[in-house]
Amino acid sequence: MKLEALLEEIREAGLFLQAFGSAEAEISGVVHDSRMVKGGEVFVAIPGLSHDGHQFIPQAVERGATAVVGEKAIPDLPVPYVQVRDSRHALAILSAAFYGHPGRKLRVIGVTGTDGKTTTVNLIHSILEAAGYKAGMISTVNARIGDRVYDTGLHTTTPEAPDVQFYLAEMVKAGAQYAVLEATSHGLHQHRVTGCEFDVAVVTNITHEHLDYHQTYEAYRESKAILFRSLSTSFRKPGVPKVAVINADDSSAPYLLSIPADVYITYGLGPQANVRAEEIQADFDGLSFKVLFPGVELKVESRLVGMFNVYNILAAAAAALSQGIPPDAIAEGVRRVERVRGRMERVDLGQDFTVIVDFAHTPRSLEEALKTCRPWTKGRLVVVFGCAGLRDRAKRPMMGEIAGRLADLAVLTAEDPRTEDVNEIIRQIAEGCQRAGRREGEGYVAIPDRREAIEWAIANAQPGDLILITGKGHEQSMCIGTVEYPWDEFEAVRSALKRRFKCSQAS
Repeated sequence: MKLEALLEEIREAGLFLQAFGSAEAEISGVVHDSRMVKGGEVFVAIPGLSHDGHQFIPQAVERGATAVVGEKAIPDLPVPYVQVRDSRHALAILSAAFYGHPGRKLRVIGVTGTDGKTTTVNLIHSILEAAGYKAGMISTVNARIGDRVYDTGLHTTTPEAPDVQFYLAEMVKAGAQYAVLEATSHGLHQHRVTGCEFDVAVVTNITHEHLDYHQTYEAYRESKAILFRSLSTSFRKPGVPKVAVINADDSSAPYLLSIPADVYITYGLGPQANVRAEEIQADFDGLSFKVLFPGVELKVESRLVGMFNVYNILAAAAAALSQGIPPDAIAEGVRRVERVRGRMERVDLGQDFTVIVDFAHTPRSLEEALKTCRPWTKGRLVVVFGCAGLRDRAKRPMMGEIAGRLADLAVLTAEDPRTEDVNEIIRQIAEGCQRAGRREGEGYVAIPDRREAIEWAIANAQPGDLILITGKGHEQSMCIGTVEYPWDEFEAVRSALKRRFKCSQAS
């Protein structure tokens, strides 16, 4: 592909400022990491929070970049240079164009929200496949294209635009008709899913999270709303309406309903919702309930647990109904999703107490997880959790208060402290525990090392206790300082359980 063709895309998007050098260069790829540049690729320099990609332009050129795109005026490079208004936006436009705009060849469903996005993406994908469609999906856990599974990163965020467009292009090659994408607030705000050409926008909920980045709840909500606003600006596919699927029980509903769409479908538990649940039965083995929609009544059964998953299933069912999916396929698709990695997942080595690993890392998700676990608890409800460093500080005492109020014992520990002092993070969480009337050594303990915290909780578990370990879930690394260290929550739990068994047998 010629650089000139990519330049035309940038011009159409209103991003072009000026160009230096010939536009006849042949482009073999689009990258934003100078360390990954190969000969023939265009390097997009992105200003970041800690590093400015413009300072790595010489390294990119040395590695063989055929052209460079950036926001600063740099007229004297040995390769063509294009100055744009917004590098991140340009990266998305260039990536979509380079891969032939794959989103225009698929029906694309986007899922955003604070909690439940990954589960809802998996549910929608399963329903589409149960209905006989070929579908791909991209979540913060992995990307699935046919039988191929790609790891999408170390931490919970939407992959960068070149990766997203690559996955969409692979779906087109595989003959997929649908793509289901998880769209985080960072991914939306940073244009990682710009150019995906969404046809359906789904929201789970919008609660307190990521205020370190977005500063205010209103700004955070507006980042989520980008998905819904994109329905009006994305590519129009013949005969395909733009659909907004909205949680009627969430406070964000009126705001999102004010954003233009061709079709609105609401879901929830109240009578005002278009798609609602009745006769809900929930226990440790799963869920069963009726889904009601005008002209449709179906019974769903799921191995997923917790009332929050009733909402996730309703969101998936609403999205499916918007696409004309038959009720029996919806029920079958829901039934097939037995678990989602790191979401309320039980670890059982035959112990006389229960251990559950969950990804809950927001105030609302922690509260829902604890409320879900309480009826299953015959002894004490123990929660092991922390809060991430360099992230939303305001939620730390909030989560401490929730743990102090709903758990019998909280074990406060590390969760990606990054360059912050883990003891200071724990102190801020402990303030919330104290507000709930807890005291250190009684209602909560502080064990900064996460592996030691898990081992302590399991070593001190009593028959009938339930230990809920939250915050890491599926993630495969722990960020301490500026280094990502390998971390597997399930391995840590199994190791602690085996150590306890070995100690008990020895005694």
